[in-house]
Formats: sequence, C-alpha cells, structure tokens
Amino acid sequence: MIGREVCRKGSINFMKKAAILLLIIPISIVILSSCASKNSENTVTIAEQYGLAYAPVQLMKDKNILEENINNIDVKWKKLANTAAIREAMLAGEVDIGFMAIPPFLIGRDRGMEWKIISGLSMSPLGLMTYRKDIKTLADISENDRIALPQPGSIQHILLAMAAERELGIADRFDDQLVTMAHPDGMNALLSRKEITAHFTSPPYIFKESEEEGIHQILSGQEALGGEFSFVVGVATEEFYNNQSEIYRAFVKSLQEAIEFINQNPGEAAGLLTENYALSEEEIEKYITWPGMSYTMDIRGLDQFINFMQEAEYINSKNMELSQLIWEVDLYEKE
Repeated sequence: MIGREVCRKGSINFMKKAAILLLIIPISIVILSSCASKNSENTVTIAEQYGLAYAPVQLMKDKNILEENINNIDVKWKKLANTAAIREAMLAGEVDIGFMAIPPFLIGRDRGMEWKIISGLSMSPLGLMTYRKDIKTLADISENDRIALPQPGSIQHILLAMAAERELGIADRFDDQLVTMAHPDGMNALLSRKEITAHFTSPPYIFKESEEEGIHQILSGQEALGGEFSFVVGVATEEFYNNQSEIYRAFVKSLQEAIEFINQNPGEAAGLLTENYALSEEEIEKYITWPGMSYTMDIRGLDQFINFMQEAEYINSKNMELSQLIWEVDLYEKE
C-alpha cells in the first residue's frame, strides 16, 4: 500500500513538472530565437484573450480611447487564444502589452520574462462545475474523473491545487487528471456529460453553466484562494516601459477611462459590446453586473498566489518582491 502511494506520488510529481514544462518550453525556444523586430516609437501592440473579463479592453479598442489620449499613435490589437501565445508574442517583440491571470504571469517571471504588471483589470467569479450529483466536494472526485480547464499553469489550475492542498493535503492531487480545453469546448464537453466530469471556468461560461439544469458548483475561486483576487491583469515588457513612457502613461489613463465607463454605464457598454460577443445586449449587461463581477485597476491576491506557488514548487524564484513585479506598486490591494 505504501509502495503504491509512493509510486502514485512520484507519478503526480512527474505530471506536475511535465505540465509546467509545457509552459516553459515555448518560452525557452523563443528566448533562443528572439531579439526579433521591435516596434517603432509611435506604435503599441496590445494583446488580449476571450471573455467578458476583458470587456474594458474591448471598449478601449472600439471607442479609440487610447488614440484620443495621445497624438499620432498607431495602435495594433491582437486577440490570442491563451497566455502562452501572449508570452511568446511578447518575447518575440511582437506585443508590448498583454492581459492574463496572475499565475501564468508569475511562471513567466520565474522563467526569466522581463515584464511587470501595469494594473488590475477585472475580478470575476470562477468555479469548478459538474453535472454529477454525487460530487459535492473535491474529496468526491475519483482518480477516474477528468477535469477540463484552459491549460496547466492557468489560474484555474493553481486555484484547484490550492483547494486540493487545503482540503486533501495534496496540492497536485488532480494534476494528472486535467484535460486542456478552451472554455467553449470545456462547456460543451460538460453539457454533453461524457468526456469530462468537471469544468473549472470563468464568465460568461460559468454563468451559462450555472443556468443549466443539473449543473452545480463544487468550488469557487474565492473559496480556493481564501479571498478576493484579480482574475486578469495587464502586463508590459521592460523594454516598452523604459522606452515608451509617454505611450505607457496614455495607456494607463485610457484603461482607467474604459473601466470607469463600463462601471458607470453598464447598459450603454453592453450595447457597444454586442458585436464582439455572441450574446444579446441584455445578457451582456446581466453578466457584467453579475455579483462578484468587478472591473478595477486594483491588484489583489498577488501575495497569496506567490506564497502558494513557491511552497508547491510551481515557481522556484524567491525574488518576488512587489517592486520586482509591479510597475506602479501603489495599485496593489488599494481599496
């Protein structure tokens, strides 16, 4: 029995390292081949991902807010599938500013990425959803069950590991049961009730799943971390921050204006966002004002992620002072 447990633990540790390697390898490859083209002085390229957590960024783009705050600027936008793609683009000098969750940012920083956080963007409900009535806690998930989430090293993965450590005493308990799926595919797989048992997801998919009969939440993001946290933060490369200070300041001002607009005018914002999401104006307004959904430049939860990821060996660096991670530290945990 002891021997089997040792073998299983060894297998899990191998899977955790393999999972993180999947994130590291693309970075290493690009580091060796990067030093690629850099943007001209009056150009900034901004990368985002999919989902309502990025709604202020979409508004900034649609309303040309950045263009109004600085003259003669060429703003380029990229919508990429995941954080790994954004990291590779930033390493290659193809993207100056990217939006992502805190854990993949920390993994990139740990592996040598020269970037820091600009500000928070959104806080959001996240949750582990299932259709199985017999699964009410993490302890009810068997070794045969499969859990869909965006990728190893994602915020969903790290939150699951946090909860697994607290509730089961093993942070990487589920690391060899993860299935990498984009959120739309994960939701479809969950609703089909065949390939996966649970889906760790974010808006609007968590809202849609929670409205489906028979689907319930096992774990929330706040339960996993033990408090509020930033779901998405904006990140800028060191080169951009040092060499494009005027554009950087205009970007920060524009982001603040976009966040204030969506908070003060959710109905109008929903109308502007309908062309970018496969949702009605009414659905968007309902989702962007859903309890727990918040757009703010504050940065929250960074310390908790750092402490856990260091202890569980998802990151190795001990040099994780706030001044090494955030360009403007006064935004951290500000009320």
